[in-house]
Amino acid sequence: MGTKEKIAELQKRSAKIELGGGEKAIEKQHNAGKLTARERIVRLLDKGSFTELDKFVVHHCTNFGMAEKEAPGEGVVTGYGTINGRLVFVYAQDFTVLGGSLGEMHAAKICKALDLAMTTGAPVIGLNDSGGARIQEAVNALSGFGKIFFKNTQASGVIPQLSVIMGPCAGGAVYSPALTDYVFMVKKISQMFITGPQVIKAVTGEEVTAEELGGAMTHNKTSGVAHFAAEDEEDCFGQIRRLLSFLPSNNLENPPRTDTGDDPGRMDDFLNEIIPDNPNASYNMLDVITRVVDNGDFMQTMEHYAPNILTGYARVNGQVIGIIANQPKVMAGCLDINASDKAARHIRFCDAFNIPVVNFVDVPGYLPGMNQEYGGIIRHGAKLLYAYSEATVPKITIVTRKAYGGSYLAMCSRDLGADHVMAWPTAEIAVMGAEGAANIIFRKEIEAAENPVEKRAEKIADYRERFATPYVAAENGFVDMIIEPRETRPRLANALEMLATKRETRPAKKHGNIPL
Repeated sequence: MGTKEKIAELQKRSAKIELGGGEKAIEKQHNAGKLTARERIVRLLDKGSFTELDKFVVHHCTNFGMAEKEAPGEGVVTGYGTINGRLVFVYAQDFTVLGGSLGEMHAAKICKALDLAMTTGAPVIGLNDSGGARIQEAVNALSGFGKIFFKNTQASGVIPQLSVIMGPCAGGAVYSPALTDYVFMVKKISQMFITGPQVIKAVTGEEVTAEELGGAMTHNKTSGVAHFAAEDEEDCFGQIRRLLSFLPSNNLENPPRTDTGDDPGRMDDFLNEIIPDNPNASYNMLDVITRVVDNGDFMQTMEHYAPNILTGYARVNGQVIGIIANQPKVMAGCLDINASDKAARHIRFCDAFNIPVVNFVDVPGYLPGMNQEYGGIIRHGAKLLYAYSEATVPKITIVTRKAYGGSYLAMCSRDLGADHVMAWPTAEIAVMGAEGAANIIFRKEIEAAENPVEKRAEKIADYRERFATPYVAAENGFVDMIIEPRETRPRLANALEMLATKRETRPAKKHGNIPL
């Protein structure tokens, strides 16, 4: 066979593999409203940037007639390319090939991509669309999952890992996404669950659809397993590209700095009016955030889960920041189990990848109730304390209104390592609200008064004037500066520049024991 024939043979083999499970299987994938693995990679990456690896890998299974079965590309497409000109590694499971089922060599391809991503310091994106473990390969398939889990854990905190659910993801397959940093799901086509609807019906008698059990909004709103919900695959790829624009490629880099064209000295008089005179009235913290950050561009993470706290990414003077903010519009901005988990994980990601954390605080306390206590609010709330205390990136706290008791501490007070604390004149930094404090401190005086109602109102007003302010905290050095709300953006930009060279060392240890 001459060179021309050998090249023709290469082209023939290559074309066959690129066809995956064949035209009928591809048509079935399209009819289900889904793109193929290769189509997804093309849409996600910069045009013409994809380089495929391990194209000719085959399975080694001989059980149950598998020796005669071909699995082009071993049911997964792996390689590297660029997003916005930056290197990323990608793997996409091919549902047209044996349902995208994972076998020994399928897993080996994914592990190689993860190894290369760690070696080169580049993010990795996994496009999951699989029927789960390849049953014919038995324990070898399970071993493949185990190897991927181990690699995910090794890569954690070294490179950003994104999981995209674009079809079924069941059983052991769900744990690789759960170990990664961010999980994206697409409405109506993504599903994640440990046990499917049929198993649940057989075991518990409960009837539930796959979408109700493990669809995009179930995991974005109820379980908190997923971080982003997309309308369709194209929307999902746009969200991935946007998220990566905020993130560094690895833990040894800083996030990309961008000239956003927004003046860092810009002030906003609207902020001087945003806090209602009634301390129990709400306002939208998103209005504060979008007016402070560059061009109002704030990308929320876990937008639908625990909406009483806001987390996400933005820029100030072109520098990426991670944001944690109480949302007075939802549950008065109280902290609860889910909000604590959501915020703690966001802080730890930011800390791992050199992203300063900025906190907007308006928190009246932890949510009271038996469900919260029985659910372990003490343990979950401690995660937030731990995450802030552990983080060594620049930490800036801006108190806009209420900051009471333990929740004041939990939102990155000076004592939890805040490097710079600002407060608006509307801030109320105290052990508790004026009403509760007055009832306790002046209980006897109120009871003994001729007009207890009038006396109580007088004592509440007295306490509020003396203690429900930022001045006592500032007098004790817990607040560095009290600023006009309109000045927040320039003050924040200035503080970020000052903290750009922050260095902090901690006691040597293998790792701490976060209260999980």
